[in-house]
Amino acid sequence: MKKKLYVDMDGVLVDFETGIQKLTEDQKSIFDGRYDEVPGIFSLMDPIEGAIDAYHTLSTHFDTYILSTAPWENPSAWQDKIMWVQKHLNELAHKRLILTHHKNLNMGDYLIDDRKANGSDKFTGEHIHFGTNRFPNWQSVLEYLL
Repeated sequence: MKKKLYVDMDGVLVDFETGIQKLTEDQKSIFDGRYDEVPGIFSLMDPIEGAIDAYHTLSTHFDTYILSTAPWENPSAWQDKIMWVQKHLNELAHKRLILTHHKNLNMGDYLIDDRKANGSDKFTGEHIHFGTNRFPNWQSVLEYLL
């Protein structure tokens, strides 16, 4: 039986900054400091370098799911995240997106996440802290897990 692996979206699969760069100056002004509340922003974001290939590779070795949080104040984010997964991962992640504000309620072996918020710090498996010195990029994660 394959081990269960969860992968966060924002800051792990998805480059949040690329969405901010595509906002108008008016949007940046109105939503300053809370860009995750801009309607449609999650549909504008590009994948992080190496993320799509890494997800493909990991999904052959693990029972892989996407475990993400969507801002409560931005209902379009929930739909945009589904659409992003369909666009970039398609059948590979079909019906494997879990949106929650309590990641610790999911049981599994590994969670790749760039933050310790929303229950990541209480996850019962191993938290692979993406973007840190130990796991600065997807190559380092693949070398560790495979």
